[in-house]
Amino acid sequence: SWRESLAGWAKTVVCGRARLGGIPVGVVSVETRSVEKFVPADPASPETNEVKSMQAGQVWYPDSAHKTAQTIKDLDRENLPLFIFANWRGFSGGMRDMFDEVLKFGSLIVDALREYSSPVFVYIPPDGELRGGAWVVLDTSINPRFIEMFADPRARGGVLEPEGTIEVKYRERDLLKTMHRLDVHLQKLDEDLKATNVLTDERKRVLETSIRQRELELLPTYRDIATTFADLHDTPGRMLAKGAIKSVVEWSNSRQFFYWRLKRRLAELRVSRELRRADPQLTDADIAEVLRKWARNYSLEEGGSPADTLDSDQWIVQWLEDDEDTVHKRIEEMNRKRLSRDILALGREDMNAFLDGFEELIRGLDPSKRAEFNTSLQQRIARSTQRQSFAQSSGLSGLLSRIGWESPGSGALKGTRPVSERGEGSSSGSGLSRSGSELYEE
Repeated sequence: SWRESLAGWAKTVVCGRARLGGIPVGVVSVETRSVEKFVPADPASPETNEVKSMQAGQVWYPDSAHKTAQTIKDLDRENLPLFIFANWRGFSGGMRDMFDEVLKFGSLIVDALREYSSPVFVYIPPDGELRGGAWVVLDTSINPRFIEMFADPRARGGVLEPEGTIEVKYRERDLLKTMHRLDVHLQKLDEDLKATNVLTDERKRVLETSIRQRELELLPTYRDIATTFADLHDTPGRMLAKGAIKSVVEWSNSRQFFYWRLKRRLAELRVSRELRRADPQLTDADIAEVLRKWARNYSLEEGGSPADTLDSDQWIVQWLEDDEDTVHKRIEEMNRKRLSRDILALGREDMNAFLDGFEELIRGLDPSKRAEFNTSLQQRIARSTQRQSFAQSSGLSGLLSRIGWESPGSGALKGTRPVSERGEGSSSGSGLSRSGSELYEE
C-alpha cells in the first residue's frame, strides 16, 4: 500500500507512508521529470506577481531538501523504518538557491538521519545514480548503526560523475602522454622529430602538424576509454569492495530481499534494546558479537552450517522467533550478572553503605518473601567456602544480629526489635553507624 504526504509542496521529492509485507514504513523517493514550481502573488503586496519556474528532476532544491528533512523527522517520531530510493545528482547550486538556504536545508537532512532511531535503507535503483552532495548527506557513516545502503547492478554512485573525474584526475595533457606512449604511429613521428640536426624547418613543421592531427584524431577515443575506466569505479561491485554499500540487490528481487532484511533488522533491534537494558555497558560491536555467537550455536545445534545461515536474513528471523524463550533467558541471565557486578562494586566501594542497603532491603520484604529470602541466603552462605572470613571481614554477623537473625543456621528471622532496644552507635562486629538504622520502625 502507498499513501503520499505533502504532495503539493516541493514536487521534485515524493514522500509518503507504505507497507512492505504488512510492515508500516516511510518512503522518500525522487521525481526524475522536470516539474513546474508555482509561487503565487502576495495579496498584501499589489506590486508582486505570480512566479512560475522549472525545476529539474534528480536535484535537491531548497524546498525539496526542506521537505526531505521534515519528512525524515516526522517518520522518526512515528518510529517507522525508512526507505530512501536514492537517485539524485546533487544539490542545486545557483545564486538564488544559495540565497534560499539550500545548504542549510541539506544539513537538516544530515541532522535528521543522524538522530534516526529505526532502520534506514538507502537503495539506488536501476539506472539511478547518487552524486555530489546527495551522496554526502546519505552516507552510511552518518548513522552506521541504522543506515544501510544497497544498489542495483545497473546503478552508479560517487561524488563526481565520470566526466568530472576525468577533468580532474586525467586531463588532456595526461591523455596526450598516454597516446605517445601507446600509439605506434605517434612513436614513429616522435622519433623523426627528435632528429632535429638533419631536419629542415619545413620538415619539422610537417612533422609537428602530423603529430597534432594524430592527437586530435585519437583524443575522442582515449577520452571515451578514460571515461569508461572512471565509470568502472562507480559501479556497485566497486562500491561493495570499498564498503560503501552493504550488498548488490537486483530490482527484480528487491521486494523479497528488503522484506526479510527489514524483519531481521527489526527483530535484532528489539533484542539489542533488551540487551542494552540488561547491560548498558555493551557497545554495538559487543551486541553484534553476542547475537552472532548465539546464532552460531543454534545453527550448530540444528545441524546447519554457520557460514551459510548467519548471512541469511530469513534464517535469522526464523531463529529469533523459534528460539525466543532461550534468547530471553540468556538476556535475563546477563541482567543478573550485571546486577551482581554492580552490587559487588558497591560493596567494595563502601561496605557500610552496602550493608545499610542490604538491611533496608530485608526490612522492606513482606513476611513470606522474607522467609524465602532468609532460606536462600542461608543456603548460599552455607555453600560458600569462605563464609567465616566473609562474616568477620564484612560485618555480616553484626548485621544479622541487628535484624534479628542470630546466625546462618539459626532458622527463620526472629521478630524485629524496637529502635530503642537496638541502642546507639555501631553494632557489634559490623562497624555500621546506627543513624541509618534508626529510620526503620517496625
